[in-house]
Amino acid sequence: MAKKLKRAASAAMSAAGAMEQISEKIGALASNLSSQPTSKQVMESAQQIWQAGLGAFSKAQAEGRKVFDTLVEQGAQFEKQTRTAAEATLETAREQASKTLGLAGGKFDKLEQVFEERVHKSLNRLGVLTSKDVEALSKQVAELADSVRALLAQEKRSATRPAAKKPAAKAAARKPVAKKPAAKKPAARK
Repeated sequence: MAKKLKRAASAAMSAAGAMEQISEKIGALASNLSSQPTSKQVMESAQQIWQAGLGAFSKAQAEGRKVFDTLVEQGAQFEKQTRTAAEATLETAREQASKTLGLAGGKFDKLEQVFEERVHKSLNRLGVLTSKDVEALSKQVAELADSVRALLAQEKRSATRPAAKKPAAKAAARKPVAKKPAAKKPAARK
């Protein structure tokens, strides 16, 4: 596009230069021919050539502006098309990147879960307790400690009662003592 504009401008410039050369040559011929009887005809011819050159220069100048305006318009249209295509490509790339990140995130979550399961199995094989196992054992120890305290408190109460009532003590000895609920066994390790 720019080359066409440069060509039109250079054509206009060369036409102007050519016109000047033609006018100089015609002027020289006219001075030589003025002494001859057909000089009037040559002068008229030269005048017409000069006017044709001026017309060509004027037309080249007008056409050059039209070519320039056409190039500007085509450039604006091309820029608009390029922007639209670039934005569409960018949006497609963003969507693809988003999909890829979503898939990768899901794969990483699954990989993390598989890794945790394998580590848990390995620790169980080695006999290492997990935090859940330790919590369950702590709960059982607390229940056993509460049961022991209750039994000790019961023994203290029975030891501090007056020994005067032996028949009641014998009756109490005969009654079966209520069994405490058995402590839960630790959960089986996986």
